[in-house]
Amino acid sequence: MLAIILSAGILLAAPATPCDSTDTLLGTCKTINSGTQIDITATRGETEPPSARASPTPPNPALEPEETVTPGELCGPLGCRPLYGVGTLPDVTIEDLASFRPSAPSLDGEPEGFGVVGMPTNLVATASTQHIAGTLFDWDVTVRFTPAGYVFDHGDGSEVRTASGGATWDSLGLPQFTATSTSHIYRERGAYAVHVDVQYAAAVDFGTGTWRDVPGYVTASGAPYALRVVDVRTALVDQTCVEDPTGPGC
Repeated sequence: MLAIILSAGILLAAPATPCDSTDTLLGTCKTINSGTQIDITATRGETEPPSARASPTPPNPALEPEETVTPGELCGPLGCRPLYGVGTLPDVTIEDLASFRPSAPSLDGEPEGFGVVGMPTNLVATASTQHIAGTLFDWDVTVRFTPAGYVFDHGDGSEVRTASGGATWDSLGLPQFTATSTSHIYRERGAYAVHVDVQYAAAVDFGTGTWRDVPGYVTASGAPYALRVVDVRTALVDQTCVEDPTGPGC
């Protein structure tokens, strides 16, 4: 509000002065003449009719820049940044590896194909570390199988577990019929089917380069090894028992 007050000490016979074109600028004009003082007040009004006042222009979607959101991004006042998901690798049990099977071990013996009652028969099982790639819980995974134990079933009711599959007498630098960690002495002559089961320790790698051990073992069984156990007697013969199984002492 703009108020203008004009005061004069004593103005005799001062005629009231009507509002002039200043009204247009000041708005409503009012003059009071008391005979001794003239008060002129004015209130600034609208300089233009309300209809002429500018109103805010509504936004035009066609003129506004369009914000593009790329899948996998989080956008905010400072722009967009990639979204990073934090995945947790699943826990794996030995039962989950049922579809991953290591290859079967091989089994051989010395002397090849036969043994002697009361003397060590050397058994040799062969197995190796294996890596098998596949999918587990929708993850690409590599499973590593490492031989951890060998269970020999001698076919005569006895069984033994060893840490290794054994080795030949020659590689060990030993004479024939020397006891080894995997040899067995048969007390009765006859035919036996010898078996070996290899217990593999398992570990998994979900593509991170880090192996995670899986508790327990995966067992692989080899084909049976046919063994004929004979007695040894001192006798002159034309052929060995291998050459003539029906010969004396065979």
